Amino acid sequence: MTTAPPRVPSNLPAATATTSGGPNGNRPHAVVIGSGFGGLAAAIRLAYRGYRVTVLEKLDKAGGRAYVHERDGFRFDAGPTIITAPFLLEELWEMCGRRFADDIDLRPMDPFYRIRFDDGTTFDTNGDEAAMRAEVARLSPADVAGYERYLEESHKIFDVGFVQLGDVPFTHWTDMARIVPQMVKLQSYRSVYGLVSKYVKDERLRVALSFHPLLIGGNPFSVSSIYALISYLERHWGVHSAIGGTGAIVDGMVKLIEGQGSSIRFNAEVAEITTSGRRATGVRLKDGELIPADIVVANSDFAWTHQHLLPSIKRRRWPNWRLKASRYSNGLFVWYFGTKRQYPDVHHHTILLGPRYRGLLDDIFHNKHLANDFSLYLHRPTATDPSVAPAGCDTFYALAPVPHLDGDADWAERAEPYRQAIEDYLGRTVLPGLKDELATSMVTTPIDFKERLLSYKGAAFSLEPVLWQSAWLRPHNKSEEVEHLYFVGAGTHPGAGVPGVISTARVLDKVVPDANVFAN
Repeated sequence: MTTAPPRVPSNLPAATATTSGGPNGNRPHAVVIGSGFGGLAAAIRLAYRGYRVTVLEKLDKAGGRAYVHERDGFRFDAGPTIITAPFLLEELWEMCGRRFADDIDLRPMDPFYRIRFDDGTTFDTNGDEAAMRAEVARLSPADVAGYERYLEESHKIFDVGFVQLGDVPFTHWTDMARIVPQMVKLQSYRSVYGLVSKYVKDERLRVALSFHPLLIGGNPFSVSSIYALISYLERHWGVHSAIGGTGAIVDGMVKLIEGQGSSIRFNAEVAEITTSGRRATGVRLKDGELIPADIVVANSDFAWTHQHLLPSIKRRRWPNWRLKASRYSNGLFVWYFGTKRQYPDVHHHTILLGPRYRGLLDDIFHNKHLANDFSLYLHRPTATDPSVAPAGCDTFYALAPVPHLDGDADWAERAEPYRQAIEDYLGRTVLPGLKDELATSMVTTPIDFKERLLSYKGAAFSLEPVLWQSAWLRPHNKSEEVEHLYFVGAGTHPGAGVPGVISTARVLDKVVPDANVFAN
């Protein structure tokens, strides 16, 4: 089994695990814009390294895409629901002198997901080798050997793409040049679907083994096969969910930050990153308040930050034309609903596949067309945690990948008919009688991502993780425009997904100066 990266980065001396360095006022100040997983992880790491940290959040509570909605006694995780590399969170707790397991009740999922094909056939995934071989054999006995060879290849990709490169800064082209031979050897020029298809022939298995890039905003037919590492990452550490929802982890991180002596301010929207020359000096809030800082870390959307928060800088590397020419991830339509009864036959995580796979993805990513058919991720957290719904009820969300806002959908008109189509489909398949059982309901569309989360084009995962927008070719964690400005979150390296955005904060350890540089 592959050894996980060290929990506390080796480039940090043990002494920096405290907040030593004098009273808060005497410590160099770091401002973090946004409190998604990337921003919260960055705040913890910076305080660990001796910075005085202020986190500024536009919304009324922390989480960003991991915000929690509460309606009529139901609690809904807004976005991320899957934890696949718990050591990344355990590491943050260790930095604060605490044990993750003492604060967060993380439960392994079995199955990881139930995949339901359009013909009603199902395929359960988990981390048990024998059980997975049996599932593959049940669908296609001739593909068992190919499936095992694919897992071996995924393991090799994981060792390079996650273990070796997950926290490499990629601030210079030579960082990329060094890994090109490995990427060629691992066939990174193939798509994830192309790599899977090399090993298995049954189309259902090809779909079941290649859908994972959709979890980070990528088209399985376009993104580099380097993202096949997700398959092994899940198998290596498992798929987990937190009691209390992903929001419980967010709340736990907020408590860590406050316990370090750092502060989080809500309803505090940043209007500008202030600069002197080409050096960040702090931020200006919407209400005009100026907050000076030695460094600024932006967990805000990468494209939005450049277009709106740097008005005083003539951008050389990321002008508007380059931002507009970049490729962005899909949008998301999410229907959150609670039911007056429970559906005990529905697992915690279910993938419901529609009649088309490649055709639907072409419509979403290339044609930017909102089709009448869809595929869904159905989240039923009450399968594991009854506390997120009133007694005897179920909490759900149904998530559909859709085009971002360059597409043809007028969401003001299409949102409700689209929701009704999903309701009808679920009522015919896995949630019989759904229409009459609804207790509460709300939706989000790409418009909400644009207006509420300030996501460019309403893209749910920032830039699409295609090969030419990965590693050194992806926006750097250290700003290419402004000194002492850094980026974390889905839009920078290594990318989207909970492990990805937490790893973007890990990269900061290698590019942000130690606090004593400013203290001296």
